[in-house]
Amino acid sequence: MNMSFLDKWRKRLHVEHPVPLADSVRADPGSVVELLSECELLRAQADSAGVELDDSAGSLEALDQLQPVWRDDPEVVPWLGNDAGLYLGTVLVRTVHGAVWEVRSDGQPVVRLASGREIDVVATGHAWADVGAPELSQVYAEVAES
Repeated sequence: MNMSFLDKWRKRLHVEHPVPLADSVRADPGSVVELLSECELLRAQADSAGVELDDSAGSLEALDQLQPVWRDDPEVVPWLGNDAGLYLGTVLVRTVHGAVWEVRSDGQPVVRLASGREIDVVATGHAWADVGAPELSQVYAEVAES
């Protein structure tokens, strides 16, 4: 089936020379931090439950208290887990001295601490969305005191 509007849409999305995320982090870390902190699905879930995500450790505690209604929708869980991990990373980068976003060679965003320790926040977010453990606030507390 030929749908010309799809061809035009695909051409618009085509990028001749995509810039790897790792290069973007080095070139403009502020805009990458903003991109990684969007977490639209998580923010919508939190907002519908009356939880404000203000990039603080307290907001992680509030997320841990949410009823996991998203687990009823297997299509939402991976997206929400990704957002939860990126939000955890955002809170770490904004509140823990020396914590920065870094992108692995495989494209996975992680948080690197001043000590050199690497936190795979996305994997943590997926575990939280899937089973509720580890709690996001618990991970934050462990990382913040190290």
